Amino acid sequence: MGEIATKPYLLRALYEWCVDNGYTPHLAVKVDSRTQVPAEFVRDGEITLNIAPTAVHRLQLGNEVVEFSARFAGVARQISVPIQNVQALYARETGHGMTFEVEPDQPVAQARDEADSGTSNDAVSGVNLPAAPAQTAPVLASTRERPEKNDAPGPDRPKPGGKPTLRRVK
Repeated sequence: MGEIATKPYLLRALYEWCVDNGYTPHLAVKVDSRTQVPAEFVRDGEITLNIAPTAVHRLQLGNEVVEFSARFAGVARQISVPIQNVQALYARETGHGMTFEVEPDQPVAQARDEADSGTSNDAVSGVNLPAAPAQTAPVLASTRERPEKNDAPGPDRPKPGGKPTLRRVK
């Protein structure tokens, strides 16, 4: 067994930090065939999930998957997100958190071809997936930029007091 990635540990620490400070933790997720989320709420292949203790039940931030149940438009749903698909975890109120690189989903046929060549032992839904790519370093970033004293809000700067936005840093 290889070394466990740091990403699940960082997610758990960020989640705990958000909750301890009274913030609402949000999980930004890249949706693919391995992700179990309500499709009607997916936009541009992504979804943002409120994972606050008051919003979810039986939250499990595991080393391989994030799982919980939650209500969407009054309907209870079981959510399952592979750790690899988590793009960010941040506090809704401040925008502070961390972003992560997400590898694109491979077509099932390509995954099977690579599995046949012996690159993976992991079985998910009966399909052998390729071995996980080398870990990329997470990026610490504030998702809210603060304008300098003399800077006026412009197209790239949010207005003071505006809603925080998530900005991906590569």
